[in-house]
Amino acid sequence: MLASTKPKGGNPMRTMTRMHRQRRWLAAGVLAALLSMAAAPAMADDPVPDKTGAFQTTPTAYSVPGYTKPDPAKATVKDLAVAVDAVAQSASHGLYSSNFVWTLIAGFLVMFMQAGFALVETGLIRAKNAAHTMSMNFAVYALGMLGFFICGFAFMCGGLNGTAIGGPASLGGVPTLHSMLTVGGAVNGDHGWGLLGTTGFFLTGNGYDAGAIVLFLFMMVFMDTTATIVTGACAERWSFKSFCLFSVFIGAFIYPVFGGWVWGGGWLAQLGYRVGLGHGAVDYAGSGVVHLQGGALALITAIMIGPRIGKYGKDGKINAIKPHHIPMVMLGTFILAFGWFGFNAGSSLAGGDGRIGIVATNTMLAGMSATVFGMVYMWMTTGKPDPSMMCNSMLAGLVAITSPCAFVSPVGAFIIGAVAGVLVIWSVNFFDKIKVDDPVGAISVHGANGAWGLIAVGLFSDGSYGGGWNGVGATDYLGVAGRGVTGLFYGDSKQLVAQLVEVVVGIGWNVVVGGLGFWIIGKLVGNRVSAEVEIGGLDIPEMGAMGYPEFLKPEEEVAPAIAAKAV
Repeated sequence: MLASTKPKGGNPMRTMTRMHRQRRWLAAGVLAALLSMAAAPAMADDPVPDKTGAFQTTPTAYSVPGYTKPDPAKATVKDLAVAVDAVAQSASHGLYSSNFVWTLIAGFLVMFMQAGFALVETGLIRAKNAAHTMSMNFAVYALGMLGFFICGFAFMCGGLNGTAIGGPASLGGVPTLHSMLTVGGAVNGDHGWGLLGTTGFFLTGNGYDAGAIVLFLFMMVFMDTTATIVTGACAERWSFKSFCLFSVFIGAFIYPVFGGWVWGGGWLAQLGYRVGLGHGAVDYAGSGVVHLQGGALALITAIMIGPRIGKYGKDGKINAIKPHHIPMVMLGTFILAFGWFGFNAGSSLAGGDGRIGIVATNTMLAGMSATVFGMVYMWMTTGKPDPSMMCNSMLAGLVAITSPCAFVSPVGAFIIGAVAGVLVIWSVNFFDKIKVDDPVGAISVHGANGAWGLIAVGLFSDGSYGGGWNGVGATDYLGVAGRGVTGLFYGDSKQLVAQLVEVVVGIGWNVVVGGLGFWIIGKLVGNRVSAEVEIGGLDIPEMGAMGYPEFLKPEEEVAPAIAAKAV
């Protein structure tokens, strides 16, 4: 007989059907149990789901240390006083903590602008110098910071509370930064005209303070912007050794001394309460302290180092030296525009300042109008919009609005940007005509429009913000309660005078001191590379690596031989 082929377990189809039925009953049971749990009435002591985050208004031992909810029937006056004080301390801590976070995040955005500068400058020069230019933009971050850490911060901010202006209240006033070198007689309780801070070196002693160190980070990234501007003006012929020394000098002395005169309670800021020039020199986020300084340094160093070989012919003809990577330039410009929100809105040093939305919007509007007007102007005068000049126009608008961004209306910001977008083109053409070679337009973007931004404060400020700025008009100004910084078009001609003083002093200080420092460094190590290195490209001789080794043309392969000779 044949053996049976029927499985011992019975019919497999019936077995599978039975298993599926069991799974369905199991699933139905679990679902019923879950539904019964969901529908179960809540116990009296069960917490109620908080769908709006209302718990944040309930004091706890974590949110209000030292707080115990008083019993209305038994609480004494002392109990109530302790509870109120605990709540007040918690509210104060929350306010300052939010300001710390706001300032730090804004500083992080400004630090990222270094990448934008690196892309813009590198894209605007020739490929044979790409590694050199990018390296300068990379190294300047560390070199400038080194100088600022050693003594720059002390010179700039060490005397914040050494005059009647005082430190930023939003960061607790940084009371430990109180030592200022002054001259002249006392006014309003100060000790004379502020010249130089004298405490906070290496962030030790009075500088080793929570509020002071938050301020250091924010001020440091602003300083690095100034130092970076010079690398663009001197690109394609600047010795890396000279660059290193000059960058430290900027961070340690040139930038912080002038910065202290405006932002550190120094004599330019005191022009208001001491001699009646409006609110003194007003520079909300640095058209003068950051950009005008950088532009003035770019001007004097570009003059002293001389133009690139072949830029100007013997017959006076201007020979265009084309950038190697326009998309890189445009990407860098967008990064800078993004970081500028930290630059300007972050300068409130307070996340709770109700003006920061206007500051950010004014920044955006000025960049927009500058781009449009610059593009249209180039289109009308040359027949093409010119992508690189489009970028410089946007940056010029952002530079110009940096000082007045908190004090002007959106329409005022639009006008300021529109002027900047065309001014930068005029300026670039002017410096080319007088044979000042600026490969990236740094003098025009930052210098010319930094000056324009300062002047714009003295013209367009509408008085709606800045009451008490630099110790002037805390209760009223020009007979109006709550009136802030006011420009010529709104009734205060003296503010314009204070702004013009800052322009003149900013240019004079940086041209004279920067020029002297650059001359000394040139005597020590030489400012400019040799002609053969410049012609072959700076990447190999100066840096030991090409930015684009795979794109070397045969005639460019002389660079390794030049490097060997340089060694």
